[in-house]
Amino acid sequence: MSESPAQSEGRRWPGKDISAVPLWIYSDPDIYQQEQAKVFGGANWNYVALSAEIPNAGDYVRSNVGDKSVVVTRGADGAASVFVNRCAHRAAAFVKNDHGNANSFMCPYHQWTYNLKGDLTAVPFRRGYKGQGGMGADFKLEEHGAQQLKVHERHGVIFAAFDQDVEPFEDYLGPNMLGYFDRVFDGRKLEVLGYMRQRIDSNWKLMFENLKDPYHASVLHVFLITFGLFRLDQESAVEMDATGRHGALISRRGAQALNNATQQMTNFKSDFKLKDPRLIDVQREFPGDVTVVMQTIWPNVIVQQQSNTLAMRHIVPRGPGAFDLNWTFFGYADDTPELRERRIRQANLMGPAGLVSVDDSEILSMSQQGITPYPEVDACVEMGGKGTEDTPHMITEAGIRGFYNHYIKVMGL
Repeated sequence: MSESPAQSEGRRWPGKDISAVPLWIYSDPDIYQQEQAKVFGGANWNYVALSAEIPNAGDYVRSNVGDKSVVVTRGADGAASVFVNRCAHRAAAFVKNDHGNANSFMCPYHQWTYNLKGDLTAVPFRRGYKGQGGMGADFKLEEHGAQQLKVHERHGVIFAAFDQDVEPFEDYLGPNMLGYFDRVFDGRKLEVLGYMRQRIDSNWKLMFENLKDPYHASVLHVFLITFGLFRLDQESAVEMDATGRHGALISRRGAQALNNATQQMTNFKSDFKLKDPRLIDVQREFPGDVTVVMQTIWPNVIVQQQSNTLAMRHIVPRGPGAFDLNWTFFGYADDTPELRERRIRQANLMGPAGLVSVDDSEILSMSQQGITPYPEVDACVEMGGKGTEDTPHMITEAGIRGFYNHYIKVMGL
């Protein structure tokens, strides 16, 4: 790492080289607040829910866009709506349940009532009582609804944006990333299999970086390396959209025979054995021979296809030094019972105590501990060069550089 000039205010990226990442972006409270407005609150499509979570009229789930609580609903017309979970009266977060079914929502503070789209429909004593009190004659219900987001629902996945003029979702992803999205979400009805939730004591961007960083996967994760799920001797690639904001890590599971590089890796454990080898038994279900695709969709979700386990990893910032990672595991409604059981079994690789993901939770926390005391230091992200080109291997940090190439522009740094 190298030292960067101290700046007490008006933070600026330290030069044009995106391979030097200033550590203050992970700890500065002002940067965090700007991110809520520009990254999550701007013209960006944020993942909020799967359609399978709200299949019927009146169904709702509580979700997040950045650190803002939102409510995702299904109307009588079949359309999904998303509104901010904040009463227009005194700002109370009035929807408290994680999910449910309702015809309307009432704020408990003063019983202001909203419909499934977030429109204000009733205000107690709006006209006062016996000629006294009440709202002014110019008060209009339609001007005091909950803030509503623009919504796009594609192949069973719901996205929302604060900016009503956000570009069409298909253009937002671009042709290559849309292809990877539609590979998993091909129009089949989805089935939610379960949830895992955890809080990690690190900045939210470190998790997004982590899924743009195949370099770490080839050295950190003992389980992946030892059992051949993701390692050096496999065909792999890092791909991005034109902006660098979205990306995909792609891998093809190699043969059982190990090359010399893999055998010499410190974290390769030749004596590790599984009592139940079904945990890594993969059933081919997608076109081609790709067995892993980890797709990052700016700014808040990772679409996980690791063997047969499928999940959405929803990133929810909780301040500069913490975030929630909400996992939604899913399959397809037409899965056989055997495939459904396989997906659930393989989910043990992921989540807070997963045989693979537990490594990430620990290392991200360790990273934040090293970051916070040193805001004026730069991290070195030069593996594979200093550019943002797609690469046909995993020994690169090009995906991270692509992320920050876009981040700098959005944040005006």
